[in-house]
Amino acid sequence: MAGYLTTHVLDTALGKPAQGLKIELFRIEGETRTHLRTLETNDDGRTDSQILPEAEFQTGTYELIFHAGAYLDGVDTPPESPRFLDVIPLRFGMSEAAHYHVPLLLSPFGYSTYRGS
Repeated sequence: MAGYLTTHVLDTALGKPAQGLKIELFRIEGETRTHLRTLETNDDGRTDSQILPEAEFQTGTYELIFHAGAYLDGVDTPPESPRFLDVIPLRFGMSEAAHYHVPLLLSPFGYSTYRGS
């Protein structure tokens, strides 16, 4: 089985998928942080393609950067300056060739994540 990475972002305050949220993927090797790609969520809160496709999969440490503040601004969440949540970094390891699904449950004042399926 080949490995790959996906995500899904749900806006728990609005009770729907987070559409139009920018996500960046980085590979972490020691002190080196390499940008691999930038994607945006579709109307289902998912990216149109795998964040890290099978052809590029390697085990190791990665970081997803969720641009929550810009998304919250775009859905008319009452403004704050600065926003409590703006950029959400999630650093995680992938230790085997498998499907890694790293969803984000988002509200203006909190978030959670887990290894999904």
